Amino acid sequence: MSQKIPIKKFSFRILVFSAIMAGLTVLFQWLCPSYASPALPFIVLFFCIITLFTIFIVLRDDKGKAEKHFVSNYMLSRIIKIFSCLLFLTLYVLLNKADSIKFAIAFMVIYFLYSTFEVIVLRKEAADMDAKTDTKKNPSEKN
Repeated sequence: MSQKIPIKKFSFRILVFSAIMAGLTVLFQWLCPSYASPALPFIVLFFCIITLFTIFIVLRDDKGKAEKHFVSNYMLSRIIKIFSCLLFLTLYVLLNKADSIKFAIAFMVIYFLYSTFEVIVLRKEAADMDAKTDTKKNPSEKN
């Protein structure tokens, strides 16, 4: 039976990260209102939702075929995320020209933070799973 990264565990981490990000954006809006876009909390909400959705695509179990399709599912999730981000960014910039520069900068910073967080967590989980698999294959060896 193949192991996979638990969706619930990753979802919880995304929600905690999003709560921290929301707190930081509110703090930034309070401390530097002239530099902050009023849409900062909505950017965090957008990334929380899109990250949960794309992670579901990557980590769902297709009846035991998750390992075979991990790379293609990951690439599909990246494409969905990029196009969703471009659509969201374009619509906001077109509808709110006065806030477009602050919004675009904040959007790109938050995009980078979420992407970095996602990669770090996925790599850590994959390494933990590899360590558990190695321990099960060679129970006499300890790391």
